[in-house]
Amino acid sequence: MEVFSHFIKSRVHISEAELNLVLSKFKNTTVKKGALVLREGQIANQYFFIKSGGLRLHYGSFEEQHTSWVFFENDFFTEISSLHAQVPSRFNIEAIEHTELLVIGKVEMDQLYKMLSVWQEFGRKIWEEICIRQVDQNLNYQTLSAKQIYLELLKNSDFVKKIPVKQLASILGITPNALSRIRKEIK
Repeated sequence: MEVFSHFIKSRVHISEAELNLVLSKFKNTTVKKGALVLREGQIANQYFFIKSGGLRLHYGSFEEQHTSWVFFENDFFTEISSLHAQVPSRFNIEAIEHTELLVIGKVEMDQLYKMLSVWQEFGRKIWEEICIRQVDQNLNYQTLSAKQIYLELLKNSDFVKKIPVKQLASILGITPNALSRIRKEIK
């Protein structure tokens, strides 16, 4: 919980009593590589903090899976389009390797929001960070070439070390062969 405590404190000023209350609502869990923490069609009801490992957000059938994004260590997220509206998810969330998570249910999260104004601030800041990242990602996809986007992704080595070529190509919106050509050009 030390890493998560630091994660929280890096975003808000929170008392030890408030922090202890927040931490008491989170549960440790592990997920094996390939296991789903959310299946398409289910309604999301949890938030995740990744202690180690990674989770992939994807959609489509087995042969035609499209990876939307991958989350790694120290990411805090949920499938917000399902959780917020309480509608079936359009995505699967799958462990790309053995993954350790801290998990909190929507009900507990909502209770913390009602009880602690500092936790509301934390939630707002997290979603602002995610929105900014999404805006930047959208802009990159509209203005940069696949090679330029790949070079941006290389700044986070987990994208290259932990994601298979097919999934990384899907994130870039290109074929695995096109990604292989880009990799050869860069070397």
